[in-house]
Amino acid sequence: MFEIFDEILPYISGMWTLPWILIGFILTILLSKIVDRSKIDALMKKIGLILLYFFVPVLLFRIFLGMDLGIEQIEFVGIVFATLFLMYVIAYYYAKHNASKMGLKGKTRSHYIKTVLTNQGRSSAFIGSAMLAIPAFRVPAGLYMSLVGIVLFAIIPYILSHMHKKESKASNEVSHVLPWFLRLYPWYLIAFVIAGILLHNTLNVEITSLGDLGRVLKFYSAITIPAALYYVGAGIHPSDLKKDEMKKLLGLNTKTSRDHWTWVRHIFLLTVIITPIVITIIFAILYLLGFIPLSWFGVTIINSILPITSTNMFLVPYGIDKKTTDIVVTWTTIICVPLVVLLIYLFSFYL
Repeated sequence: MFEIFDEILPYISGMWTLPWILIGFILTILLSKIVDRSKIDALMKKIGLILLYFFVPVLLFRIFLGMDLGIEQIEFVGIVFATLFLMYVIAYYYAKHNASKMGLKGKTRSHYIKTVLTNQGRSSAFIGSAMLAIPAFRVPAGLYMSLVGIVLFAIIPYILSHMHKKESKASNEVSHVLPWFLRLYPWYLIAFVIAGILLHNTLNVEITSLGDLGRVLKFYSAITIPAALYYVGAGIHPSDLKKDEMKKLLGLNTKTSRDHWTWVRHIFLLTVIITPIVITIIFAILYLLGFIPLSWFGVTIINSILPITSTNMFLVPYGIDKKTTDIVVTWTTIICVPLVVLLIYLFSFYL
């Protein structure tokens, strides 16, 4: 049995994981010929939660079980927090500028700002997990995924909740909260990271020292990456690839484009163009001056290009626009995934 795991492992690791995006896309199209697409999407939503809770944390545990925590890793944690802070600052002031430019007032203005701010969150746990295919990326990518989990499921919901409570008191609306299982998630995730670090750095436990249990752990955690990429591919709707939809995104079909498309274009411009350019310039300078290694540069740049996370849909009750969020998640996935795959492929030659 363990020999079978060892034989299969190379085909669900490394660059072999990337085609699972296309597999997920094609198989979902074929299944939709038999089963209603809405039922498939509902199932995939549940599968997404299963991946978040039962696979991603175990993968991070396995990674940190082999990591020597030192000054270098602590420095990278500081860099990640600084980068995430910068990304959300850019999103906030970009949203404020556009809100003023469009003449938005009151609740609509707040609705727009919260939607833009929230959709700066990237799909680090799903598509970002593909970075783990490169050995040199595993530690920094694992750290980045852990910290993004805390920001997406703890800090941003807290900010949105605070804003939403103030608005609810003013309008006597019922205040909603993030589901308990998502509020728990960042601390649940970080517990696996801490467990891996403590076991390795205090008891010198490594995956190889666990014998057959380690082989099972390695195989089980390896399933995470192709499964997550399959999930991403399954979430792309062919209807969003139509010519008319592309025209709306580019602002070439404004007659039939509803108001939310203006918001979509703003968020698309922020996440796909503005933020990656700013982050790339900053980290290119740091890398060229020798302040950071190539692996840190690569992980940070790829994370800035990742598509918007689909879990943002859970934050709709806090007052973000559902239709806008749904569209930008789809379109940033369509545009950014090929770029991410290309970058991972290119970095694999130099790391």
